[in-house]
Amino acid sequence: MRTITFFNNKGGVGKTTTVYHVAWMLSELGIKTIAVDLDPQSNLTSMFLNIERVEEIYADNGELTITNSIKPITSGDAYQPVHIELITDNLGLIIGNLSLSVFEDKLSKAWLECLGGDVYSFKVTSVFNTIIEDAANRFNAEVVLIDVGPNLGAINRAVTIASDYIIMPVASDLFSLQGIKNLGTTLNTWRADWNDRFIRKPLDINFKIPNKDFSPAGYILMQYTAAKESRPVKSYLRWANRIPQYYNEYVNKLPLSSNNIEQDTNSLALLKHYHSLAPMSMEAHKPMFLLKPSDGAIGAHVYSVQKCYSDFTRLTNNILEACP
Repeated sequence: MRTITFFNNKGGVGKTTTVYHVAWMLSELGIKTIAVDLDPQSNLTSMFLNIERVEEIYADNGELTITNSIKPITSGDAYQPVHIELITDNLGLIIGNLSLSVFEDKLSKAWLECLGGDVYSFKVTSVFNTIIEDAANRFNAEVVLIDVGPNLGAINRAVTIASDYIIMPVASDLFSLQGIKNLGTTLNTWRADWNDRFIRKPLDINFKIPNKDFSPAGYILMQYTAAKESRPVKSYLRWANRIPQYYNEYVNKLPLSSNNIEQDTNSLALLKHYHSLAPMSMEAHKPMFLLKPSDGAIGAHVYSVQKCYSDFTRLTNNILEACP
C-alpha cells in the first residue's frame, strides 16, 4: 500500500479536482483506492457525493466522517474504525468534516511534547497514520490518495509524516512559485523534526507510529498553455519555465535539471484547461472523462472527454511509476 498526499500551500491550483480524477482513474484501471478528505473545507467530499447524501451524513452529527475516528484518539479513548463510503467496488472515500480544524491545537501541543517522549503525544501525532492504515487494510487498498488544505499547519504536518509520497499540483504564476518554495522548505524541516522525535519514542509504545521517509514525487502543472507567439502565452510560460528551478532548489535540494517545463523529469503532467467539462462534471458527480451525452457531453465535448480520459490515464500511470 502506498499513501500519496497532494499538497500545495497555495490554494486554487486544482489540487482537489486532481485527487478526485486520479482516484476515479485508478478505480477505472482496477486498482483498489481510498480517497481521503483531510481538507477542512471538505470539497473532495462534495465532489464525490450528491447533496442528498451529504445532508444525510452531516445531519447525523458527522458520525460517518473522519472526525469520528480522530476524537477518541485525541481524547485518550479506544480507537473507532473510520467509515469508508463506497463509491465503486474499487474506490472508497473517507469523508471530510468542517470541524477537522479544531484538532490543530491538540496536534501542535502533541508535536512539542513528543520531544519529551510522551506516549500519549506520539499516539495523537500518529492519528492519521492509524486511521489510514486501518482503512487500507479493511478495504484491501493498493493506493491511498489524500487531499489536504492549502496551509502549513499541524494537521498537514501529521498527514505528511504518515505519507509515502508528496505530489504538488501547481499553477503558472508568482504565488505558485512562492508556494513551491514554502512547501519544499517546510517538508525538509518536518522530515528532520520527525526523525528527531522518532528516535525519542518510548520503548513501551504498543501502537504503530509513522516510520516513513516521505518523498517528493513530482508536480502537476494545471491549465497548461502550449508555446505559441502571443503575449498572454509568453507571460504564462515565463512563470511556467521557472517551476523546474524552484522545484529542484527548494524541494529536491538538487541542481537544476532543465529550464523548460516540457523537458523537466519532475513534471508528472501538463494538464490543459477542460473548460465546460468541469461544470458538467460537478453537476453529474462523475469525472470529466466519464461524462456521457446524457450528462450534456455532446458534439465537440465528445472529443474533449476522450482527450481528458487519455490525459488522466497518462497522468495516473506516471504517478504509479513515480510512487512505486
